[in-house]
Amino acid sequence: MNKPKLLIVDDDEAIRTQLKYALRDDFTLLFAEDRSEAMTALEVERPSIVSLDLGLPPRSDSGAEGLQALDEIMKLAPETKVIVLTGNGDRDNALRAVQLGAFDYHQKPIQLAEFKIVLGRAAYLQTLEIDAEKQQRAAETTTRFEDILGNTPVMREIFGVVARVARTDVTVLIQGESGTGKELLARAIHAHSPRRKGPFVAINCGAIPETLLESELFGHEKGAYTGAHIQRKGKLEMAEGGALFLDEIGEMSVPLQVKLLRFLQEREIERVGGREVLRVDARVIAATNKDLKSELQAGRFREDLYYRLSVVNLKLPPLRERGEDIVLIANAFLRRTCKQHRRKLRFGSAALEAIAHYGWPGNIRELENAVERAVIMAHAKLIEARDLGIEIADGADLASLRQARDRAEREALVDALVKTRGNISQAAKLLGVSRPTFHGLIAKNEVNARDFR
Repeated sequence: MNKPKLLIVDDDEAIRTQLKYALRDDFTLLFAEDRSEAMTALEVERPSIVSLDLGLPPRSDSGAEGLQALDEIMKLAPETKVIVLTGNGDRDNALRAVQLGAFDYHQKPIQLAEFKIVLGRAAYLQTLEIDAEKQQRAAETTTRFEDILGNTPVMREIFGVVARVARTDVTVLIQGESGTGKELLARAIHAHSPRRKGPFVAINCGAIPETLLESELFGHEKGAYTGAHIQRKGKLEMAEGGALFLDEIGEMSVPLQVKLLRFLQEREIERVGGREVLRVDARVIAATNKDLKSELQAGRFREDLYYRLSVVNLKLPPLRERGEDIVLIANAFLRRTCKQHRRKLRFGSAALEAIAHYGWPGNIRELENAVERAVIMAHAKLIEARDLGIEIADGADLASLRQARDRAEREALVDALVKTRGNISQAAKLLGVSRPTFHGLIAKNEVNARDFR
């Protein structure tokens, strides 16, 4: 078995020699005498543990040099476990070191028996964190479709539809609340299509004034209107050979809907102010957060265009309805954000509870922002619920939400067992979970599969 790497940073040769003979059987040892050597060793060797003397020269009395070294280590390799060595009575610097991210501190003179216990605990925790990281990445690999994460039955069904639809050229309509990932889904369709080498051109129909949207979509000829000094291609022409993503299609005016319908039927366009008919080969994927059937009844959306757009209609559920996916996505955001900000954090149990039960009206976009805020605001290595910056229900409300979730979970288990007459394999498949997970759920809910046979 490979021994963990331990970097010992100390300017005292006697201490380095003492630790060399005391620890060489349990660790692969590296040595540095000052901050510069320590950072070089860290970049090249990537040790999992660092023993750092705070009293490094040239500012050995104040501990400033050691604290500076610790700060640089945490920024470069936040996953490293750092044990700082301090002099007797230097409690303030020891506490400051822990706040900066040190795993633990040990006072000089070194008591080898105690020091070995601290190092062993650091090595063990490092191993656990590496294993947890591998498991999380493995879980994401099996629940990822391009940049979209999801393991609930509804998301796996959507992934299956996308995989089939992507191979065709049919028009797709994606419906869902703002922030649910409609553009990500559109990009996933394009990435798995025969057109993937062509451009993916996106336009938000609600963000462009109606007077300009026609020109943005279809282009214009020189002199078509005041300010049109040159000929300009529209987004449809830019998407030649690829796909055009029309976000917030429900905001498009009825006259423009007519022109879009003509393109979908004939695959031809005319630039604004032009007379030439141009053939364009581009797939259209549209999205909206509106109920287009209500818009049809109100006369704000053409029925013929609706049916032309929704050859395949995908409905993305809001985040609050995605169960276990919420924590899965939150952990993915946490890892990415920690890497960006060079921090090593994890969610505490209260934070996970809040994430799982909060309503997330802003959906995935709001979750992403909350996680980034937590990474910035967290004072310790454990993210607390208050770091998320969301309005969390009080204890009674949270408890009632948890009870409601537990009731729904038990009812789903019982319903699956009734439908499959107690067949665990079929019931697990029906709920979209593995057999071990299903066994864990029936044990947790005290349900006996034999009672349904």
